[in-house]
Amino acid sequence: MGEARAFTAIVNPAAGGSASASSLIELARLLREAGADVAVEYSRGLEHAADVARAAAGTGRVVLGVGGDGMAGCVGGALAGTGALFGVVPAGRGNDFARQLGVPSDPAEQAKLLLEGEPRAVDAIDANGTAVLGSVYTGVDAVANDNANRTRLLRGSAAYYFGALRAIATWRAADYLITVDGEAHSRQGYTVVAANSGYYGFGKHIAPDARVDDGLLDVVLIKKAPKRLFFAVMRELEDGTHVRRPEVEVMRGREVRIELAGTSGRTLPYGADGELPGTLPVTARVLPGALRVLAP
Repeated sequence: MGEARAFTAIVNPAAGGSASASSLIELARLLREAGADVAVEYSRGLEHAADVARAAAGTGRVVLGVGGDGMAGCVGGALAGTGALFGVVPAGRGNDFARQLGVPSDPAEQAKLLLEGEPRAVDAIDANGTAVLGSVYTGVDAVANDNANRTRLLRGSAAYYFGALRAIATWRAADYLITVDGEAHSRQGYTVVAANSGYYGFGKHIAPDARVDDGLLDVVLIKKAPKRLFFAVMRELEDGTHVRRPEVEVMRGREVRIELAGTSGRTLPYGADGELPGTLPVTARVLPGALRVLAP
């Protein structure tokens, strides 16, 4: 093999209860022992992380997103369409995009992949003009995320658990207008997910047939149903068997617009890679093969 790759690792110091910084220590040691140049940058926020990623890529360095899905989506999204090499170092709580790619968790296996792996072209998503990686979603899951962010007394998984319970307890079915490749569908339900990756929400297999390199988004809709049935669907998200239920509908397309129908004045947030960029409407458009990533 030729000259060793040079890496810039962008770390979210808060991800995974500060596991990001500690998990990078062993990986960086292995990379340096193999002759690689490794620079470490600590993110002061997503915008800062994106700027650092673009600057490092501009000098020919491999850019590593170290953290959870928010960091992976931010850094990978910033590099989409640039031809830069991207690596995911899963060190957050969810690590859903890394799970979809099959990125190993063992530092020795990660180092071998980053040093010797061949780039793989994967799709990204343009969500209202911002490139993200895993999925764009709205409904009870985005409300749960928003509740967790607003909780001041709880942290980590406890905040998300409380946020989800509150979201479900107060939820009333939303009237969605979902337009897939120009074809409009009016539906009532809990949530809509436009998925590039099959996983979201800390390992839930929301779109079991989704592929990151097929040029399509899997649109998963959990339709209106009694709340007791919704909890059953939630349990089935672990292994993806929920898609067999009549209350779950799956569509596929290259461009998906999700908005609220009618004039109720209701607003709903939408999420992308664990972050909450804004409120509906959102248009998610696949960016085929936009990102070169070091993954199995």
